[in-house]
Amino acid sequence: MGSFNIQLDQASKVMKVQVEGTFSPEEAQSSVEAYHKSTAGINVPDYEIDIDGTKLNVSAPDTIPMMEACFRLYKNDGFKNITLRISKNPVLKMQLNRVARGVQLANYELIEE
Repeated sequence: MGSFNIQLDQASKVMKVQVEGTFSPEEAQSSVEAYHKSTAGINVPDYEIDIDGTKLNVSAPDTIPMMEACFRLYKNDGFKNITLRISKNPVLKMQLNRVARGVQLANYELIEE
């Protein structure tokens, strides 16, 4: 089961997102809907997005398209910087980097903690 939490720090212009577990397609869709609600009232290009994925699991193949869609949202909405922090997990790192390359996410940084 996957879970997410989104908080906007308007003072420092950072959208803080916490994701953990393994997302089902339905949970992924819910997270996208929450993302849209959170970005509706801000000028996204003024913001950075900081994603805490330190408790995130490797995604199943059927949820990869949703992950790609999320990365495309971050790119198309124009965040200044996109930071994704994960625990040391070579398979997850490879999966996330592959998705980021696939959607040509240029301002993306993956940090292993």
